[in-house]
Amino acid sequence: MREEGAAPVAIDIEGWVCPMPLRDAPNIVMGHGGGGAMSGELIEHLFLPAFGSAAHADLGDSAVVTLDGARLAFSTDSFVVKPIVFPGGTIGELAVNGTVNDLAMSGAHPMVLSTAFILEEGTALAEIARIAQAVGTAALAAEVQLVTGDTKVVDAGHGDGIYLNTAGIGVVPPEVDIRPQRARPGDVVLVSGDIGVHGVAVLSCREGLEFGTTVLSDTAPLHGLVAAMLATGADVHVLRDPTRGGVAASLNEIARAAGVGVSLDERRLPVPDGVRDACGLLGLDPMYVANEGKLLAFVAPEDADRVLAAMREHPLGAQAAAIGRCVAEHPGMVVARTALGGTRVVDLPAGEQLPRIC
Repeated sequence: MREEGAAPVAIDIEGWVCPMPLRDAPNIVMGHGGGGAMSGELIEHLFLPAFGSAAHADLGDSAVVTLDGARLAFSTDSFVVKPIVFPGGTIGELAVNGTVNDLAMSGAHPMVLSTAFILEEGTALAEIARIAQAVGTAALAAEVQLVTGDTKVVDAGHGDGIYLNTAGIGVVPPEVDIRPQRARPGDVVLVSGDIGVHGVAVLSCREGLEFGTTVLSDTAPLHGLVAAMLATGADVHVLRDPTRGGVAASLNEIARAAGVGVSLDERRLPVPDGVRDACGLLGLDPMYVANEGKLLAFVAPEDADRVLAAMREHPLGAQAAAIGRCVAEHPGMVVARTALGGTRVVDLPAGEQLPRIC
């Protein structure tokens, strides 16, 4: 506190250091890969203008295309998680499950995957073999075939051992129409289980952090759970797996795509104690922490109870919960009612709380 009569303190604003990357940065920064506002701006203002009319404009996790009468979902994803082995999984499981889940979020049954390994010179063959084995095991568990692939090697010091890319194709049933634009006021928002688990599992391997309990990644293929939900005959409007940017980023993207609002009840969010404790220690919000085996669903209100019941009967949806509703108010915004009875805006993150988690 400045004493009375003392000269005012000059503040050197230009000497401040911003803890977040500037939105108008002339070079790529980590925030551009975080799945938040900076990622969206990179796509909207750089990639789409460069691609022109060649770009498919829906911008979902997978694209649904029709070929000779068949509706096919197609997706690709790259994985640069650090470290490549973490509690509950490896980069291998992530690469398979991540692309399988992107296909499943359009209601598709995944069929085939490609795999591309980018290897750093000097990486132990035994380590590469472990990851390759994980890819094969995960593909068998998800009942998808690995049909093509590629391998590249980069100079030592120009990679982190192993990066992976997978692309996949799945078949979408004729009656299924699942996309963000179908969210409508009245829809019930469901989540399939505990949130924030994967991000905390990866974080626990970094910088020697320990949280007093072991949190395991939730990486898993979700197409079986989606099939169980669709088998109810319900009108499922939207599905999304909340990976980078967590639940908050996914809900904001859906709200903006459909021009609707989302109203959440924070007390209903399933946050396990280990995640809550770790986030409290580090000042993180579990809603922004990545998941790799959970999904969000927007379901017509008359169908919500039976979809929720079907989710809870599936091993990957046993902890499913209704966490909010889609509303006509505050279109494009997500608002949460807190445990104290107040409300707060859950905004789209600029970058990412935890980089390199997938």
